[in-house]
Amino acid sequence: MELSTEWDPPEARARRQALVRQVSEEVGSRDVLDALGRVPRHLFVPAAPLDEAYGDHPVAIGFDQTISQPTVVGLMSEALALTGTERVLEIGTGSGYQAAVLGLLAKEVDTLEIVPDLTTRARRVLAELGLSNVHVHLGDGWAGLPEGAPYDRVVVTAAPDELPQALVDQLAEGGRLVLPVGPQKGDQRLLVLEKHGGALRRRDLGGVRFVPMVHGQG
Repeated sequence: MELSTEWDPPEARARRQALVRQVSEEVGSRDVLDALGRVPRHLFVPAAPLDEAYGDHPVAIGFDQTISQPTVVGLMSEALALTGTERVLEIGTGSGYQAAVLGLLAKEVDTLEIVPDLTTRARRVLAELGLSNVHVHLGDGWAGLPEGAPYDRVVVTAAPDELPQALVDQLAEGGRLVLPVGPQKGDQRLLVLEKHGGALRRRDLGGVRFVPMVHGQG
């Protein structure tokens, strides 16, 4: 898929390539690194200067949310083990950056955001880039998106304090769920869960720090 380059000046491309080289110290997948190198991260944080947009750290995007650290985006994308044929559910659209990366790696992406303004903003930027296979929905991530299930992959970009059962139920047999789990002030772990025979096999990728996954109101 070709992305629009209308808003991607040479300075941004140079900074992005430098960032990809830094991320490659932790991420080995060439497909993931290629996707990170193609997505113009600065469009998802328009208020930030380029050096901030392309730093390997989270950036605030308002509404007590952040755009995740690029290395973490790369690690989570790599952990999904995408081949280009999968349908993916993302919980926590935020800026839309992770969804854009997934849009280059998967067949179809449904991404769910609870904040209306972030939903509108992400939908606009993704459309401007021409990512027609990424669909932004407004809703409560704890409930998932049952009308689209089952999904081959599920990824969560905010930390629930416990594993949401709805997301397990919406994961296809043989599918993979990648998410941080743990309290806002405490030990959060990045987990990879694979569904086999209705049971989950668990792998722990280490400690992380994410904003909390909140419930919808009413």
